[in-house]
Amino acid sequence: MTANYRETHVPLTEEPLALMARLARGGLYDEYVVYENGPQWSYAGGALATFRLERDAFGTGDARDLSAVERWLAALPVSGWRVYGWAAFELGAALAGGGGGVERAGGPEPVDEAGPVDEAGPVNEDGPGDEDDPGGTEEPDGGGALLHLVVPAAEVRTEGDRLLVRAADPGQLERLVRLIHTSAEPGEPRRLREPEAPGKPGAPVPPAPPEPTARLALPLDDTGGYRDAVAVALNDLRGPGPLEKVILSRRVAVPVPLDLAATYVAGRRANTPARSFLLDLGGIGAAGFSPETVAEVTGDRRVVSHPLAGTRARTGAPDEDARLRADLLGDPKEVHEHAISVKLALEDLAVVCDDTYTAEFMTVEERGTVQHLASTVVGRLRPDRTPWQAFAALFPAVTATGIPKRPAYDLIRKLEGRPRGLYAGAVLTYDTDGALDAALVLRSVFQRDGRCRLQAGAGIVRQSRPAREHEETCEKLRSIAGHLVPAPDR
Repeated sequence: MTANYRETHVPLTEEPLALMARLARGGLYDEYVVYENGPQWSYAGGALATFRLERDAFGTGDARDLSAVERWLAALPVSGWRVYGWAAFELGAALAGGGGGVERAGGPEPVDEAGPVDEAGPVNEDGPGDEDDPGGTEEPDGGGALLHLVVPAAEVRTEGDRLLVRAADPGQLERLVRLIHTSAEPGEPRRLREPEAPGKPGAPVPPAPPEPTARLALPLDDTGGYRDAVAVALNDLRGPGPLEKVILSRRVAVPVPLDLAATYVAGRRANTPARSFLLDLGGIGAAGFSPETVAEVTGDRRVVSHPLAGTRARTGAPDEDARLRADLLGDPKEVHEHAISVKLALEDLAVVCDDTYTAEFMTVEERGTVQHLASTVVGRLRPDRTPWQAFAALFPAVTATGIPKRPAYDLIRKLEGRPRGLYAGAVLTYDTDGALDAALVLRSVFQRDGRCRLQAGAGIVRQSRPAREHEETCEKLRSIAGHLVPAPDR
């Protein structure tokens, strides 16, 4: 028997950001996803159906083949669905046949330091992690799942100046409409900086006044050997192997639990992301301001990806930002890093697409506290390929892994020493018409069982300097570190 959503439309009478945060806080559902995609904001609560792909392939799907997702979708007893979910970074290695785990929980194996790099000493054997969990012993995001998808029990979507509200259960629909009509919190600001479509820079609306909410001061210094890990990576890059680029990340522990909804509101007001999201789903909570999309597949089978590679700080001072922009465009290391990333993105597209091309090349996009070199690559999905095959070909983003991807996975596992989980993975939606949208999970905060962290990385190539790559991670972390709202005392 097929389930049908009951639907109604109500006027949109408040700022979408404030409404979505209110729905997330409303407590109607234990699990939810908020997703901002251009002008449309969506809230998805509860689950009518769930697909979970485990590392050991003992879940509802095999980690080596996303056709299991397609079979699950084909059998759904629900009409008119939209799927929401997330993919862990390690899904990419599993799809490539490299497994989804890490070599060992305690960090990288000892590495021979003999080689051309002398800018840093031996790598910290705990890896570039956070000092609250130096051995990487905490359970991975989402219990270690690679992919978690849901068909929600209820949804709210913005449609211009009105809301589409729908739920499978009439009583849930009524409760959701009542929650929407609940007055916004007193003093809630109604403006935010407008999102920028990838590759389409726009003028932000002046930010709303600061909310009267405490912010957590978080030091961003490297305490886990990140510079040392970069130095070890440079030995590999300058050696005889195939590796041209690897993205190494580091974690920063957040010492107290966060109010993720308030953090999302505060961070979104200060950022102009390509996509944004707030979720509590499949064992992980997160709020993020994605600078780029991994994959966009339209209903007419057009496939788009937006690689961003090459970074400078963004200060808010026009003259200084213009100087940094010129420095970015003229830096041979950054230009080389970007160009080889675009080349691999095109090669990934060509696996599933015809007529691939670069629609925009090496523009500069502003994303919060940083500015990036950005390009747009496009293809037409071949008749014998599916949107999920397009996602698998592009995931994880080249700008979060390396070139080639397989040796980059191996080095990331060795030097980072623990699963990345949702970091550098994707938050995504998929519709019945085949439209897929997958945001790269960067500029995000993660929370599980009261433990919180930030994470940021930098692209390492032969010309890299450990000190500059560490500075780049700090620049990226500032996009969210200044907007962390502690959870209220209970």
